[in-house]
Amino acid sequence: MTRTIKVDYLARVEGEGALEIRFKGDAVSDVRLRIFEPPRLFESFLRGRDRDEVPDITARICGICPVAYQMSACHALEDAAGVTVGGELRRLRRLLYCGEWIESHCLHMFLLHAPDFLGYEDAVTMAKDHGGLVRRGLRMKKAGNAIVSAVGGREIHPVNVRVGGFYRLPDAGTLRALLPELKWAREAALESVETFARLDFPDFRRDYEFVALRHESEYPFCEGRLVSSKGVDIEVREFDQVFEERQVPHSTALHAAVKGRGAYFCGPLARINLNHDRLRPLALEAARRAGLDAPCANPFKSILARAVEVVQACDEAIEIVEHWEGGAEAALPVKRGAGSGFGCTEAPRGILFHHYRLDGEGLIADARIVPPTSQNQKSIEDDLRALGRRLASLPHEEATWLAEQAVRNYDPCISCSTHFLTLKIVREP
Repeated sequence: MTRTIKVDYLARVEGEGALEIRFKGDAVSDVRLRIFEPPRLFESFLRGRDRDEVPDITARICGICPVAYQMSACHALEDAAGVTVGGELRRLRRLLYCGEWIESHCLHMFLLHAPDFLGYEDAVTMAKDHGGLVRRGLRMKKAGNAIVSAVGGREIHPVNVRVGGFYRLPDAGTLRALLPELKWAREAALESVETFARLDFPDFRRDYEFVALRHESEYPFCEGRLVSSKGVDIEVREFDQVFEERQVPHSTALHAAVKGRGAYFCGPLARINLNHDRLRPLALEAARRAGLDAPCANPFKSILARAVEVVQACDEAIEIVEHWEGGAEAALPVKRGAGSGFGCTEAPRGILFHHYRLDGEGLIADARIVPPTSQNQKSIEDDLRALGRRLASLPHEEATWLAEQAVRNYDPCISCSTHFLTLKIVREP
């Protein structure tokens, strides 16, 4: 007997996608996470544009994680010019990234993923019984948005980021005004780790290859080598020597894989597994108390990993703000000229790789962008295959719920929209 679980529109993900799982008996015969939004074509229309336009243009790829696109772009373009941004400007970039992690993780944890564990169709319904949890999440998200606004110029698609640094520096008073809410958010994040540690996590694990940046002394945001749980240890510019993208007929997103091995997993769970020893003491203690030990191979615990990273981001943001005294220059000079540059930073959902080739006038000759969701797409499909027997044994509503929850473990960022579901189960003789 053939059975098909078909979800025409995935709910509580950022964007438009669909899911189809086909069974033959109790075994999964096919899994397709269909991303059917039209191609965005950003790489094409970046060609011929001035390099200084790139951070603002790439920020428009995503309304949830624009800072990640700006930072990866800046690092790649600075790499092409042989420039490394350090000191106060580097710390300010990390602060901006803290803001994005806080707002993005809180959106996902409290509004998109928590309803799966607590048994609600959406956050609005959940708020009727768990109003305090939802209000806490929204206030924490607002604290992250305030950082992005203060440093980046506005909450959505920041306008203050440029190659070499920033267009202007925030004054110390503006940043220190953020401290009361950030300190509240840090305590709320610690409470949230304990809250999410009590969730009923499905018993599931696989032999993943986790991939993340790893810095010599810090938890990764913008710098480091690319490493994996199965031996990858390369410079960012060597990305194409190890990883490859493939076109699949059922998705407008490319599938990424480790050459010769297959799917890999990036994002919060990968970062914690590969950088557990780089967590700040407060976040490390929160992870220990929550039972989030490394390595953790249960993707359903990604919500717990995100909560620990919010503790990490709040704690680092407070330290940066408390010691911020401003700087003399808002940006380093970055010479124009022909070159090729590579950048990779840790977006909330995982590694975001950029590669640019510039001509002698500083115009973009070629661009390549590899976002986290396309890198995780194959791993998501492999999870659903591994869940096959469990899904086959469940009634169709429960099977759909578990399958969607497995997709949301990765917080796929397709773009920003939400849809309701229609499930179809087809049995054929």
